[in-house]
Amino acid sequence: MTAAEAANLIQDGDTVGLMGGGGGLMEASHTFEAIQNRFLTTQTPRNLTVIHALGIGDKKTTGMNCFAHEGMVKRVIGGHWVWSPAMQQLALNEKIEAYILPGGVSSQLMREIGAGRPGLFTHVGIGTVCDPRLGGGKMNASAKEDLSEVIEMDGREYLRYKPFPIHVAIVRASAADEDGNISFEHEAANLDAQSLALAARNSEGKVIVQVKERLPKGSLKAREVRIPAAWVDAIVVDSNQKTSYDIAFDPALSGELFDEARLNSEALDQQNEMAASQEEFSERQAIARRACEELFNTKKARPVINYGVGVPDAIAKIIAARNEQHRIYQTIEHGTYGGTLMDGVLFGYARNATAVLDAPTQFDFYSGGGLDIAFLGFGELDQDGNVNVSKLGGLTVGPGGFIDIAQNARKVVFCGTFAAKGVKLSTGDGKMQVLKQGEIKKLVAQVEQITFSGPQSLVRNQHVLYLTERASFRLTNQGVELFEIAPGIDLQKDVLDQMGFKPLLSKQIGVMSSDCFIR
Repeated sequence: MTAAEAANLIQDGDTVGLMGGGGGLMEASHTFEAIQNRFLTTQTPRNLTVIHALGIGDKKTTGMNCFAHEGMVKRVIGGHWVWSPAMQQLALNEKIEAYILPGGVSSQLMREIGAGRPGLFTHVGIGTVCDPRLGGGKMNASAKEDLSEVIEMDGREYLRYKPFPIHVAIVRASAADEDGNISFEHEAANLDAQSLALAARNSEGKVIVQVKERLPKGSLKAREVRIPAAWVDAIVVDSNQKTSYDIAFDPALSGELFDEARLNSEALDQQNEMAASQEEFSERQAIARRACEELFNTKKARPVINYGVGVPDAIAKIIAARNEQHRIYQTIEHGTYGGTLMDGVLFGYARNATAVLDAPTQFDFYSGGGLDIAFLGFGELDQDGNVNVSKLGGLTVGPGGFIDIAQNARKVVFCGTFAAKGVKLSTGDGKMQVLKQGEIKKLVAQVEQITFSGPQSLVRNQHVLYLTERASFRLTNQGVELFEIAPGIDLQKDVLDQMGFKPLLSKQIGVMSSDCFIR
């Protein structure tokens, strides 16, 4: 059917499950736009509940921005919100009920709903904003309901994320045959498409699948089918569907072709980029270089790692420029292993990946302790070792896969700048100097919201570091300890006086290698 006809399947008050990963990754843009057009024309559907695991949109008009109209949605349960500033404003202005769930929890919950089980039982989220004792996922005053409850089994606390019916699932795929069987062959990821469709199918809801092409009956081999026809209610064909907003199609992104020439070219480009960056050297590269020292400081000869957004992007580029990818197993929460990670708006894509799994399975691997090291950013850090990335300045950001990853990796290395807004630094000559202090302190007495729990990490015996361009900290049973400063930094003036709490001081405070600060 047409996208407009598919949009008519959604009724007022429905709970609608969406998928996507930012940058247009597996985003059913054509269908989203048809739903938006219907609302703008007829003022229906209204009062929707919308749930999505990861960020969807371009920060302008696509993705969740298509649903960001007053009256169209009453409740949003989002894993990551930054791709839709319009939806963030609706939450800030109390025009909708705003909630968050960890990205992995959201995708796994769809699987549990589809299986008819009594919700998702997991340790993920204990001690964070998703714990009902610390907010229950509520992000504004309009949100009243806890999305989870605390239970105890065998003397241990868990969260039960409550199930609810999915009335409509909107899924993106590559192709459908005449029977309605669905293939992801040309997609750059699988995300949670299968679990989302399952949840709607067994909630007696509707499954709408947007594809690029319709194939003759029998064209798809059984093993190529990821969603069977029995689960599908409507197929929308968008012949203009792209791999990303800007990339029409790249078989190296979908894993159909190993582009060795492109891989060698990219390796050379990255080496040249590292050389060119000498002229633009900044604190970001300094932090990334320092973080790289932690990469192989583990018991594993080839650790399994995850990179977050921000400074961790730079870490991935350094490893690639050094041609050390063979020394690690690189993963991203979208379900991808190996390859060359894309960054910026294309975070979640990987060219020449070695494996592509469904996101719920990837998060199962993380939740069970499969990650050796995670490199993640931070918005705020407090005296208890808590980290906030989900709500900053009152604005709903959401954790994406952050909670699932940070809570379960054996070693967590948080990487970020020491302060924000108006900071002026001088570096590149082997040391770091502060010319002007920042207006916003990121190391605070108490974070606005707990996205990572320091006390819970101690219970789990995680190794936790917090690396900035001025100083390095680690989490101990006694609190956050400063153990290292950058060369050229005045400990009292540039660090201690600029913090919202007094850290413990190591008996021997080291100095970071000057190599981290040389252009």
